[in-house]
Amino acid sequence: MFFDGKLSPDDQGMVAVGGRLGTEIILEAYGKGVFPWMKSPEILWYSPNPRMLLFPGEFKLSTSLARLTRRHGFRLAMDTAFESVMKACSGAPRPGQKGTWIDNEFIEAYGELHRLGYGHSLEVWQEDELVGGLYGLSLGRAFFGESMFHRARDASKLALWALTRWALSHGFSFIDCQAYTPHLASLGAKEIPREQFLELLRQALEAPTLKGRWDLDLKAPS
Repeated sequence: MFFDGKLSPDDQGMVAVGGRLGTEIILEAYGKGVFPWMKSPEILWYSPNPRMLLFPGEFKLSTSLARLTRRHGFRLAMDTAFESVMKACSGAPRPGQKGTWIDNEFIEAYGELHRLGYGHSLEVWQEDELVGGLYGLSLGRAFFGESMFHRARDASKLALWALTRWALSHGFSFIDCQAYTPHLASLGAKEIPREQFLELLRQALEAPTLKGRWDLDLKAPS
């Protein structure tokens, strides 16, 4: 396979360059704490140190988020619009970045992982309009968050809140947020050393993967 032997990331956490986005390679990479990110022009694979994790019970729900969700009447769903969420994430502006890594190759590869039961999305709807959401992959009791977007204020925060509620109720260990951002830190995510992350990942992978479509039975926070 593509990742053989012990990982030796550079100072930025880059592990390898090249390869392809086959489903087996992607699953193997995530199982070793590696994820594909960006192209220059080849795929770059990363295992950053430290690693940004959100433990489901530590999400910080603000009173303003609860108030806004009630006011706007958001509806939550899971795995009903995976490709639409990916495409929306690909067009979301990102501070400090000129473009996006979520091109057609990524959408096709992760779409196939969704069809295989590993990829999942969480959607926020306002009537019939998709106004926010996130997507990622699940292995064992670990969820690897890839990207999120919002078209209505706080819709992506609401998606992340719903994911933490689902993760808690299903015994998930953590939500991998990959790299630090002030936004994620404000919601309760924190950095831990790579070695600690890899041990938590090893433990999470001892559990079977909950493949297939996930269902969500949650209302907006009140």
